[in-house]
Amino acid sequence: MTEKQRTWTREELVLAINLYAKLPFGKMHSRNADIIQLSKLIERTPSAIARKLGNFAHFDPELQKRGIKGLANVGKLDRIVWDEFYNNWDDAFIESEKLRASIASKLAVEDIVVEKEENDAIDYIGEDVQRLVSTRKNQAVFRRLILSSYNNTCCMTGIQTTALLVASHIIPWSESVTDRLKPTNGLCLNALHDKAFDKYLITVQAESLKIVVSSKLLLHKSDNEFLQQNFSALNGKEIIMPQKFFPSTDALKRHNDKFIL
Repeated sequence: MTEKQRTWTREELVLAINLYAKLPFGKMHSRNADIIQLSKLIERTPSAIARKLGNFAHFDPELQKRGIKGLANVGKLDRIVWDEFYNNWDDAFIESEKLRASIASKLAVEDIVVEKEENDAIDYIGEDVQRLVSTRKNQAVFRRLILSSYNNTCCMTGIQTTALLVASHIIPWSESVTDRLKPTNGLCLNALHDKAFDKYLITVQAESLKIVVSSKLLLHKSDNEFLQQNFSALNGKEIIMPQKFFPSTDALKRHNDKFIL
């Protein structure tokens, strides 16, 4: 049976959507090291995996709103797996990480190409994955999901220096067990604006997606050039939108409710 005739299994699709969440659109091609790595794990060609990632883009509701249709030649199981992730992200993603670790651990180390992100201290093999998804201090996967969605760009300032970027939770980690790894519950911010966002001194209006700065910062704009450039100048501007996984309106509303006017 040729690969074209070979039906995708549920496990293969779970691993594919796991990778879909981690890669920026511009890197979803057959030459990407992560796609080549997955091709070794499930014994499919890199081109087949790249096409399957395009199939998942077809289901993304936010992409549809922007007129991006993805690859439409999809199967029923593709939709089922997508819905499992989209409706219960944390549990589904945790299971996909465990599955990937289990398959990878059965292969010889020399057959696995592990490409780590900058600031990523986690080896995605074995028991490390369990620690990764169950403790806050190991948030490398969430960081990768958010930075890939925003193409390594701070959504408020446009800063693209990866070392300065933070995957900022909209609903804090401690307040929602089910939203900890959900990419729609994150914004890509630089460290300064992440801190202000965390303290509710700056927010993103849920409906307009415009930045709103607290009066506690705006009051000082006349005598503090730093605050003027880094906060006052942003007030009322729309954020830079992610390529996929748009920020949740409900999550932003919760943040708006706690915003310090």
